[in-house]
Amino acid sequence: MSTSDLDTDVLVVGAGGCGLAAAVAAHDAGAQVAVVEKRETPGGNTAISTGSIPGAGTRFQRAAGIEDSAELFHADLMALSGPHDAEALTRRLAECSAALVEWLADDLGVTLDIITDYKHVGHSVPRLHAPASRKGADLTRDLVAAVERRGIPLAVASPVTSLETDASGAVVGAVVDGGRSGSYRVSARKTVIAVNGFGNDRALVARYCPEIAGASYVGALGSEGEAIRWGEALGSRFGNMASYQGYASIIHPHGELLSWTTIEKGGIFVNARGERFGDEVIGYSGFAGPVNRQEGPVHAIFDQRIRDVAAREPWFREVLDYGGARRAATVEEMAAATGLPVDALAATIASYNRAAAGAERDPHGRKDFAMAPLEAPFWHTEVQAALLSTQGGLAIETDGRVLSRDGGPIRNLFAGGGAVAGIAGRQGGVGYASGSGLLHAIGLGRLAGLAAAGELATR
Repeated sequence: MSTSDLDTDVLVVGAGGCGLAAAVAAHDAGAQVAVVEKRETPGGNTAISTGSIPGAGTRFQRAAGIEDSAELFHADLMALSGPHDAEALTRRLAECSAALVEWLADDLGVTLDIITDYKHVGHSVPRLHAPASRKGADLTRDLVAAVERRGIPLAVASPVTSLETDASGAVVGAVVDGGRSGSYRVSARKTVIAVNGFGNDRALVARYCPEIAGASYVGALGSEGEAIRWGEALGSRFGNMASYQGYASIIHPHGELLSWTTIEKGGIFVNARGERFGDEVIGYSGFAGPVNRQEGPVHAIFDQRIRDVAAREPWFREVLDYGGARRAATVEEMAAATGLPVDALAATIASYNRAAAGAERDPHGRKDFAMAPLEAPFWHTEVQAALLSTQGGLAIETDGRVLSRDGGPIRNLFAGGGAVAGIAGRQGGVGYASGSGLLHAIGLGRLAGLAAAGELATR
């Protein structure tokens, strides 16, 4: 893309999953599109995700004998999130989810399979679709290829520093200004903000998501809160600002995610006193807050049978290959390896096993024990909580139009993904269902791209 001033129908700011989907959708609807990305490579949080996109009622589900519907999906999402500021969007995305997955597969050439080998947080039936590798980098590769096949210009290392408006307050383009890109203006009849959230801005995280403040941030480095600052300058409304996607088990010191299958299938967490501190199956995001509040190290514990199930996942096999989890023949051996008090650890595992066997009520309210009681030999690893992404942001209509404080749309401005008020509830990490981030990134990218192009067609 030339670094002289440009003019286009639709400017997409950000080349993660949201921006790439928006670009393709707008282009295929007849608009001239340009994409600018501040980082050196496209992808954003999509590239470092598992690439899992929920779809309810897809042909992939039908082929696997799975019965599902948009109504059930919507009910699942709302049951987990509770009331929040984007409930209409939750319904819209549930209703569009099957079409989204099939659009990705059929029109963009994205390789996806339905995941049936383990349960996902917040979903009553298998409905997540992902690359065989379970790596968002492969999803990103396919999205970038779809953009390139269409000849859509995509400029990397090109940070947008401000949005431009006319005298009426309508957005009319943006200014790009970077060390490699130089400074230039892009005039655009429609602009789509797809710059993700504010997870890599510690001040904004502390302001809006104090529950997870201080935890490591392991999301895309480009998530620096531009959408929040631009929205404030434009007089935007915001929603669900305290919501985030966390992860309760980042392996320390390796920095890799411990597969949640280890917990979902019956594993537990213990603190430095060798004690459990909550119902682990509220989910990997919901349990990040409790882990973050512990003083001292936290350890995940599971057994050989659970380890063998999780080892079906390629990325967990990689964890095992580099020693990210260790085996212990007995509780005593595990206590010696971890420095945990042996008597307390033994008592914790014994109590948990009695609850899993139905002999007593679990003191933390856990009801789903899967393969537990736990049996020797055990596996263990030290973990820390982390922030993956923020889930609050600009308030939008269900097609991505950004709303002002007075409730009307800001003319010519659309947004999606981590830049907007998402579907994971108002507060904390407990409302995040697996795949929610990519659903409202790629799903809203498509909807925003179509809406932007549609407005141009009716001028």
